[in-house]
Amino acid sequence: MKTMTGLDKPTRRRFIARAAALAAATVTAGPALAQSTIQDIISAPQRGSWDDQFDAESSRSVAKTATRFPITSAGTIGFVERSIFDYQNIVASGGWPIVPATKKLRMGDSEPEVRLLRQRLIASGDLDRNAGLSNAFDSYVDGAVKQFQARHGLPPDGVLGSYTYQALNVSAAVRLGQLETNLVRLRSMSGFLGDRYVMVNIPAAQIEAVENDRVVLRHTAIVGKIDRQTPILNSKIHQIILNPYWTSPRSIIQKDIVPLMRKDPTYLARNSIRLFDGQGNEVAPESIDWNAEKAPNLMFRQDPGKGNAMASTKINFNNPHAVYMHDTPQQGVFNKLLRFESSGCVRVQNVRDLNTWLLRDTPGWDRQTMEAVIASGENTEIDLSDPVPVYFTYFTAWASEDGVVQFRDDVYQRDGVDELALR
Repeated sequence: MKTMTGLDKPTRRRFIARAAALAAATVTAGPALAQSTIQDIISAPQRGSWDDQFDAESSRSVAKTATRFPITSAGTIGFVERSIFDYQNIVASGGWPIVPATKKLRMGDSEPEVRLLRQRLIASGDLDRNAGLSNAFDSYVDGAVKQFQARHGLPPDGVLGSYTYQALNVSAAVRLGQLETNLVRLRSMSGFLGDRYVMVNIPAAQIEAVENDRVVLRHTAIVGKIDRQTPILNSKIHQIILNPYWTSPRSIIQKDIVPLMRKDPTYLARNSIRLFDGQGNEVAPESIDWNAEKAPNLMFRQDPGKGNAMASTKINFNNPHAVYMHDTPQQGVFNKLLRFESSGCVRVQNVRDLNTWLLRDTPGWDRQTMEAVIASGENTEIDLSDPVPVYFTYFTAWASEDGVVQFRDDVYQRDGVDELALR
């Protein structure tokens, strides 16, 4: 198809206006002629490559990646086994082509690389084969790219940037191996996990609150850095603390707070962090030699308040790693693509929704009461009447009932393939 430019290229608005005028003009000529004229307009080459159902198509494409099935659902094992069979066939058929990462492609572009992109998206099932092969980045390709991005944990913006290219160009054989690796992980959790439980998937930086084998809440999370990893664990959430004190771990004191105090002696005071010795006596920061080789053997405790590192909430569960889940005053971090920034604990977006769900069976703790206590600023410990199981897991690939396969970066390099590591 010849690409039109400048004044020769009709806009969508001009085309619709012309169509409406011509359709109105044919009304007096009889229904048969009117229908024929409208069909001629729809089929005309001047119509361009835009698609009537662009908005709906894009929305549906992204919505396909959503599911109420938890990753650890008993059915997920069967879904992954079916996906492994599909990917074995893809590999046997030669896999998919590499899409050269030479241009930042988006809808409206017409480039030779788009033909390869179409082949790639058809091979993985993101683009219908009936869409055909051409150089046009049309609305069908846009919807397919958005679906691909969503199921790889990328912002579904329909634009081919560096992260999308990297995900596109992981080979089919490597993706097959990733599914097989994660099938083993899923089978290790195939037992009964509880009628209600919380599951943290570290590579996805996501939390699921599950009830009766359905996801009732999903939360974006911040998990551990590569050099301060969030551990794999099983435990039970037994306590929620509203307006918590924050006691700094030794690792943060040594790696973060002491260097900050060397640069800015007012850091502790400005952040409402106080020092206490082993007998509970408060120690003045100015009495400490901050240039000493070792950090002082003191407790660093931050008072409750808006600037507290855990903000409104701390969620406690027994574990040997001294990690927990919590709120954060820095809500903007949840908008980041790469959410691997904590020192091992897990920050929870919209944590008050999770609090309400966890406290549902604890008498006297409805949402209104919880919000009132948080507003008061008073440190309050709440023991759950019925502790809720919590699982910190590591899944980089899984599948859902409608055949949608999800992949994530191997942030801690546990899949054994460099190509899957966090870029």
